[in-house]
Amino acid sequence: MKFTWLKWSALPIAVLMVGTAAMGQEQSSTQGSSAPATQAAAPAPKPDPSIAQRKENQQDRIANGVKSGQLTAGETANLETKEAAINGETKADRAANGGKLTSAEKSQINQQQNGLSKQIYQDKHNANTANPGKSEVGQRQQNQQNRIAQGIKSGQLTAGETAKLENQQKGINQQVKADRAANGGKLTSGEKQQVNKEQNAASKNIYNKKHNAATQGGAKPK
Repeated sequence: MKFTWLKWSALPIAVLMVGTAAMGQEQSSTQGSSAPATQAAAPAPKPDPSIAQRKENQQDRIANGVKSGQLTAGETANLETKEAAINGETKADRAANGGKLTSAEKSQINQQQNGLSKQIYQDKHNANTANPGKSEVGQRQQNQQNRIAQGIKSGQLTAGETAKLENQQKGINQQVKADRAANGGKLTSGEKQQVNKEQNAASKNIYNKKHNAATQGGAKPK
């Protein structure tokens, strides 16, 4: 009789112990099978620069090339002529779409800017450099290029205006080169006088274009 009482009194304790162990295993199993903590999401890719920002970036690169002498007047004129064409196309597209660009138009413009970007790089890293020298004529040429570069950088000169100014400088530079070749590397007094006269006209042209109403991207004339 005593044995029977012990057997039945021990039964609830055994059941309780088994239940507690089962709960522990369930919790352990649940924790082990749970998904790992969510990892931080990768940062979203930065959006492509706007059309206006892309244009400004290209102009800054050209300005730096003009200032450093990596771009000749002829190379700059060619680059700015192409930039002016892209700007003209962008303006026409906006006018036809209520001031906005379609996705296809944005894609086309970016493709054209990609091509121009490659050409800017190639022109800045080829063997052609603007090396005016330390002569009076050379220093005048460098001064004009610095003023043009500043106008590009500030937005006072549009791509079309820059192309015209650089074509003017290209013509003067070619004349100087031909005159030097014909005179053993030197310029006569008359040739120097002629070059300075042409640079005076170019200087006025630079000033007028930097202070007219035409600017890049709404920049205020200075």
